[in-house]
Amino acid sequence: MMLHNQCYRSSIELQNTRRPPCINQHLKAAFSQMAGSWDESHELGSQSDDSFQYERQHIEPIYDAFICPLTKQIMRDPVTLENGQTFEREAIENWFNECKENNRKLICPLTLKELKTTDMNPSIALRNTIEEWNARNEAVQLDMARKSLNIGCPETDILRALRFVQDLCKRNLSNKHIIRNADLIPMIVDMLKSSSRRVRCTTLKTLHVVVEDDDDNKEIMAEGDNVRTIVKFLSHEQSKEREEAVSLLFELSKSEAMVEKIGSVNGAILILVGMTSSNSENVSTVEKADKILENLENNENNVRQMAENGRLQPLLTLLLEGSPELKLSMASYLGELALSNDVKVYVATSVGPALINLMKTTNIQSREAALKALNQVSSCEPSAKILVDQGILSPLVQHLFTSQSQLPMRLKEISATILANIVASDSDFDSIPVGPNHQTLVSEDIIHNLLHLISNTGPAIECKLLHVLVGLTNSPVTLISVVSAIKSSGAINSLVQFIEAPQQDLRLASIKLLHNLSPNMGQELASSLRGAAGQLGGLIKVISENIASTEEQAAAVGLLADLPERDMGLTRQMLDEGAFEMVVSRIKMIRQGEPRRSRFVTPYLEGLVRVLSRLTFVLTEEPKAVSLCREHDLAGLFVDLLQVNGLDNVQMVSAFSLENLSQESKNLTQLPEIPPPGYCGVMFPCFSKQPVMTGLCRVHRGACSRRDTFCLLEGPGLARLVALLDHTNELVIEAALAALSTLLDDGVNIEQGVAALCECEGIKPILDVLVEKKTDNLWRRAVWVVERLLRTEDIAYEVSGDPNVSTALVQAFQHGDYRTRQIAERALKHVDKIPNFSGIFPNT
Repeated sequence: MMLHNQCYRSSIELQNTRRPPCINQHLKAAFSQMAGSWDESHELGSQSDDSFQYERQHIEPIYDAFICPLTKQIMRDPVTLENGQTFEREAIENWFNECKENNRKLICPLTLKELKTTDMNPSIALRNTIEEWNARNEAVQLDMARKSLNIGCPETDILRALRFVQDLCKRNLSNKHIIRNADLIPMIVDMLKSSSRRVRCTTLKTLHVVVEDDDDNKEIMAEGDNVRTIVKFLSHEQSKEREEAVSLLFELSKSEAMVEKIGSVNGAILILVGMTSSNSENVSTVEKADKILENLENNENNVRQMAENGRLQPLLTLLLEGSPELKLSMASYLGELALSNDVKVYVATSVGPALINLMKTTNIQSREAALKALNQVSSCEPSAKILVDQGILSPLVQHLFTSQSQLPMRLKEISATILANIVASDSDFDSIPVGPNHQTLVSEDIIHNLLHLISNTGPAIECKLLHVLVGLTNSPVTLISVVSAIKSSGAINSLVQFIEAPQQDLRLASIKLLHNLSPNMGQELASSLRGAAGQLGGLIKVISENIASTEEQAAAVGLLADLPERDMGLTRQMLDEGAFEMVVSRIKMIRQGEPRRSRFVTPYLEGLVRVLSRLTFVLTEEPKAVSLCREHDLAGLFVDLLQVNGLDNVQMVSAFSLENLSQESKNLTQLPEIPPPGYCGVMFPCFSKQPVMTGLCRVHRGACSRRDTFCLLEGPGLARLVALLDHTNELVIEAALAALSTLLDDGVNIEQGVAALCECEGIKPILDVLVEKKTDNLWRRAVWVVERLLRTEDIAYEVSGDPNVSTALVQAFQHGDYRTRQIAERALKHVDKIPNFSGIFPNT
């Protein structure tokens, strides 16, 4: 074997000595080119020399006749001129063209002698000889490449073998079948397992060359885990390998057989979609990833995966332009996707009309698919508005009112859900026609039909239809029409019955609807709840059954709080059912932080305080209310609630409740019993001493306490009310001023009430309220309080020098209503701004 190699090398050297040095150099360059180079930045020492050595050891001697004098390369299509010189066809044609372009004589580039013609004769024998020579050499090189394509071989041998395969395929497309028939493709794929990054990268590039424009080789790549292995490189940390993997996959994706295979690899489409939106990839890689996805769109399952991973446009395109079967399939899948709000808006804009048209078809499957997709898309307000503009309301209402024989109940339920989504958007439902006679969604007959459906369907659709009414009653524009229709239908009792429904979502929907109706139908609701059916107990049970504050509890307590506060029958029934004790307990639990915090705790607490305040409106008529207030020290509880910062409604209701309690103090105060004088006292009054009474309330003139008579003077209540006069919310200020005004009311010692306000530094804040005149109600109440304050000479004297207060009183005297002008006139007399003629002209 060694002798054979030595003779082989000697033969090569002998051949080389027959050629000029320039020929040897060009041949050497040609051999280097056959091997190619992996990367300019990663050359293996003297790459050309190594490649030349690789060729020298494994090919037959090369003959001078094989070499084109112009290109110094082995000829592929040799042609002979009239003078017998042979050249590569393309090279000599270029030479002739240059001569013509430069107006030179037509000469032979080798002999430099003039030629008469450009005629070229194919040298068929030479071409056949070269092809045979190439075939023999390639067979030897192919065998060596096969031996080198092994993980255990040196890296340099593997790289040379891979470059040889590349060059072989590039030289002639027909050579690719040689690679295939030699079973080299699986061996090349195995090189992707190499620990060398250079080998892996060159392997990806080689596979790209091997499969390019060759469907048979692509089919081999589809076998086994080849595609999965390539996909793994898409998430590789080395960008060079990632780029080569993308290029290879792009070439593979051009084959219809590979489209399904690539899409079936778990994560492939997700990674590709991510690459198309990545800012870290180079532009070429992003473009190729996008083209791969475009090729994969030819498979329906791939389109589904793309939609699931955020590339929705292919699905929408098929929904618009596909066959009826494909439209049905895409609409069905669209209804199953979880879409972000931005995507819902995009979908509504792109395919909303198509889905609405699909919903109108007579095919039940198509209608169901369209309804499910529209249900998904309509679940955010901006997209719902778009669907309204596209005309969804009319067919949707027709779906609901169609007989069950024409439309299954499950589709009616979806239609009701979509309609509930739609009415949650801010659209002009009182002006959009939905019926043949220009009815709107809030027309009386449409509302009557909805109420009829609510009473004659199952819980699921009942819940959705109740949500439709909730949406319509959320808007003050459409609320009045809905209220009118409900009153005319007499359906309030039927709606109230849902409070005791076993389904939590149905209960919640009904309570939210009744809550919306309560400001306009408070008395009707109160009468219905007071009935023997027990719905009031059901409402109280909802409020009390959970420790955590839920949406249902917040809605239920809000409904109860909105009912007429002076409805004695309702309050007495609540007293009998222990509702107020439960409310007190819940308020204290929330104040102590016991319930788990939720976003509904604020409306829940506000509703509880408003419900509790009902007791303070019936103190005069209901002794049980007084007893309960004393038992639970409600005056103290409301005083504590004055300090709940950030909850203006709680502070306002608490202050108004304290006003009601404080007004009752003068009726509850126990006046002292003065013992009758003895005999001597009667006979000789001058010798008798008046008994001295201690421990009496200076304002109410009797025995007072916060717990028993609700007196504001005991405890921190007075100071906290004064502090609220500086609140930013005018309603809180008005409530605090109303509570303070009870110390200056008729039936109490006004002078002592003024003194109490002075002691807690409340005079100036009250005067500031008058001067600032934030609202008319607050201004009128401040005029009343200031007039009472000015009855004290010392205060009147000090205020008379304050021009701001005087100006405010003059404005009240000039621009107030009749009662306010009267009060302002008295106040101005106290500060001598208006003459007081009561002492000059006697009463007649």
